[in-house]
Amino acid sequence: METTTHEYKRVTVVTVKGRVDSATSGELEATLKRLAEKAQTNLVLDLGGVEFLSSSGLRVLVTALKASRHAGGELVLARPAEQAADAISIAGLDALFKTYPDREAAVASF
Repeated sequence: METTTHEYKRVTVVTVKGRVDSATSGELEATLKRLAEKAQTNLVLDLGGVEFLSSSGLRVLVTALKASRHAGGELVLARPAEQAADAISIAGLDALFKTYPDREAAVASF
């Protein structure tokens, strides 16, 4: 799994590529925690390059969403790949996350 971060004025975009599973979800969690520690609580997760999203990856997303909201921010998803969208939907988490068809729309939502 690979993550890249791009900071805008009011939001930080984290682009995730590859497999988010039990072996790699800790890396994503660490990235999101570092952003929270820097008070970057408005987040867009660009999941367009995610090939697989396991239950441990879903846990990281939910934990990050709760942390963002607790700090007065928000976490939204941008263009989740089919595999990621299916995992989120099957887990019943699609009601929790605001999802946008592209990164630009997600960033503009802030």
